[in-house]
Amino acid sequence: MNVYVVQNEESLHAVARRFSTTAETLARLNALADPSRTVPGLALAVPGEAHKPRREAVVNAYAYPTLPVRIAAELLGHFSFFSSFCARMTAEGDLIPPDDAALVGAALSCGAMPLLCVANLGEGGGFSGDLAHAVLADSRRQEALLERILALIGARGYRGVSLNLACLYPFDREACNAFLRRAAQRLHERGCMLITALAPKADESRSEWLYAAHDYAVHGEEADWVVLMTYDWGHMHGEPGPVSPLGGIRSVLDYASERIQSGKVLMGFSNYAYNWVLPWREGGEASVLSNAAAANLAVSAGAEICYDARAAASHFRYRDAAGLWHEVWFEDARSVKARLSLVDEYDLGGISLWAANFPNPMLLATLQEAFSPVKLR
Repeated sequence: MNVYVVQNEESLHAVARRFSTTAETLARLNALADPSRTVPGLALAVPGEAHKPRREAVVNAYAYPTLPVRIAAELLGHFSFFSSFCARMTAEGDLIPPDDAALVGAALSCGAMPLLCVANLGEGGGFSGDLAHAVLADSRRQEALLERILALIGARGYRGVSLNLACLYPFDREACNAFLRRAAQRLHERGCMLITALAPKADESRSEWLYAAHDYAVHGEEADWVVLMTYDWGHMHGEPGPVSPLGGIRSVLDYASERIQSGKVLMGFSNYAYNWVLPWREGGEASVLSNAAAANLAVSAGAEICYDARAAASHFRYRDAAGLWHEVWFEDARSVKARLSLVDEYDLGGISLWAANFPNPMLLATLQEAFSPVKLR
């Protein structure tokens, strides 16, 4: 796969002629809504011969259970593991599972191992430290949760668990480690997989609730694979900026490489973009959109796309119909290439996609060229 950046007043047809392909092919691959329009700075994935053989890699993907089964069936062949987000734990150690029976069936038929994603989400949708503490601090509730997990695995055909415990209190670190060891033993006795997800920590000085309770070394010992959530540096409730800056990802991988076997690490891969209203003010909330939608928004607004080479991220500004200025940060073909190169550089086990609900044919095509997804039963 080649990457080409559109120049001033250059049409898609001109780019297609340069690479002996068609504008329709480029539009389909890059999910462009209007093949007759481009803007300077638009990065295009262009079909081309692979320069090296594909390597095997684990490709994990999360999706909301609203993902249509028809679309899921087109995606699942690209993945090793697949999780519907998510089964919500309760303070008593019960689980409220997602309505994902059809997606589990589709995953099994496509050779993607379906995992039960368990998270400490509160009723409002956010991660709850209080909810996690209620379970972690009580061995009986831990046991109840494990029994419920094993029952759902048996009843629904999951092949393991993706454990996403976030926003834990620092004082729950050892309790979390103990639960992790307990869960790994019970799952492995049943021949089931365990994947855990960790906040992106770069050093041990981070004492905030988001980071402190995540013990990278213990997760590396107990889990079969560990997802590093290397995204959301630029986040919905923060000021505009790159979602997954390359330097931030590197700092997390450097930290993790000293504590987790590299072949167990799945680098988080952000399949989304953010759109902020300007001027940004504290408390402002960005809207979420797909990377393809972000590129199409730039084209429709006639906004030149800029590329931050240090962050390996694209961005642009535009004025909406109400006269308000916006700033959008997203990932394009250049960003995808830069991030995937880290898998080889750090000899990682693979990547973890958040989230598969957003269509991204360019990402899937690039993944297919670079990796042969590990398939486990």
